[in-house]
Amino acid sequence: QVQVVESGGGLVQTGGSLRLSCAASTSIFSINAMGWYRQAPGKQRELVATISTSGTTNYADFVKGRFTISRDNSNNTVSLQMNSLKPDDTAVYYCKVVAHSTRWSTDYQYWGQGTQVTVSS
Repeated sequence: QVQVVESGGGLVQTGGSLRLSCAASTSIFSINAMGWYRQAPGKQRELVATISTSGTTNYADFVKGRFTISRDNSNNTVSLQMNSLKPDDTAVYYCKVVAHSTRWSTDYQYWGQGTQVTVSS
């Protein structure tokens, strides 16, 4: 089906920057929307940003002006540039991919394994 692999997490100080990357690989589906979600300890997973195949973006209010999502359709990759990081941004960040099956006219969601982002104060 679809393999989703993230990279780029780590430890950074308040005000610092990190860039997350995610690559989706598939031989039978087409990749539609891609996005980033995060889950902090004891909290529910929440949307960070999404991007459509045409480049339309959607951001959570708490990252607007600080994070930028982008994608490369030729490689089925999506990136998240995170600037002005705050301790509240500490979480496991997950990449989500929506894959379309032409054969079944159905969309499927695939998640990466997650990458830890820790922002120290």
